[in-house]
Amino acid sequence: MSKIKVGVLGATGAVGQKFVKLLENHPWFEVTALAASDRSAGKPYAEAVPWKQNTPIPAAVKNKKVQPCVPELDCKIVFSGLDSSIAGEAEEAFARAGYAVLTNSKNHRMDRYVPLVIPEINHDHLRIIEKQQHESNWKGMIVANSNCSTMFLTMALAPLYRTFGVEKVMVTTMQAVSGAGYPGVPSLDILGNVVPFINDEEEKLEIEPQKICGDYVDGEIRYAPFVVSAHCNRVAVEDGHTECVSVKLARKASLDEVRSVLTLKSLPQELGLPSAPSDALIVCEQRDRPQPRFDVNTADGMATLVGRLRPCPILDYKFVALGHNTIRGAAGAAILNAELLKAQGYIG
Repeated sequence: MSKIKVGVLGATGAVGQKFVKLLENHPWFEVTALAASDRSAGKPYAEAVPWKQNTPIPAAVKNKKVQPCVPELDCKIVFSGLDSSIAGEAEEAFARAGYAVLTNSKNHRMDRYVPLVIPEINHDHLRIIEKQQHESNWKGMIVANSNCSTMFLTMALAPLYRTFGVEKVMVTTMQAVSGAGYPGVPSLDILGNVVPFINDEEEKLEIEPQKICGDYVDGEIRYAPFVVSAHCNRVAVEDGHTECVSVKLARKASLDEVRSVLTLKSLPQELGLPSAPSDALIVCEQRDRPQPRFDVNTADGMATLVGRLRPCPILDYKFVALGHNTIRGAAGAAILNAELLKAQGYIG
């Protein structure tokens, strides 16, 4: 099978670098275009990028010339790691020109006809792409993945919501510094400290899960009715967002019943998508896990881990969730979405 040509927008940034790293030797996709800001355009990628990954720059792209972020790239798919200050218009331009845009940026996540996809949960939402193209008169499409902290909360909530119903959620996050990009949070602000504010983070975490868990009905996405209250904090951890979650269920369930449904396997696993973990939700049995240092790279960083499941004296149950914020929470999620689009015939 010949590989599909793909490009990376914002290729020199933190998320863009993760796209480049994860796409190296991908069985379906080949990076043929790298795009970034005007100050990087025209330079070889190795010269333009402040490479911060734990493996060398892939040889196939090391000397590839960085191009401007305009829809003249030699590819069918673009993965967007653009900053939200410029992502909105740029992504629309690519979709209008016929590209499939897989975006990690926040700009279009809550648009009425843009699917906000976690493939194990709401792969059926891709059906709204037809409405998106009709309403916007685009030849291409935009498909979004969620905010990183939303990803892990929603992956843990989805089996509970589908089985028992969920009414209320309280979540407190401890988010890694890599989530702030590079150079990110100044060292004197974060070392030995907790920063109890991340711009726009609580707002995303309080609304995105309802769209993802919602139902696709008659060309519309009907949001799930539960409510989320979020406290978001930045902590001195390199990779891995930890979340302490309390949940009120819509109907009573025993602890064993709740534990038994904490698994997340559906269409991506059935199709054998290259980036899909065998189970996207893994329960930790040890009483002091999950921990970022030991568990964040489980399943190549593509699974959410849940532990410390126990009764909650205020709501019904509480637990700790952990996920890799730059892999499943960002670039890896968009790549999995692209794999699903290909497998379902939306791109080829």
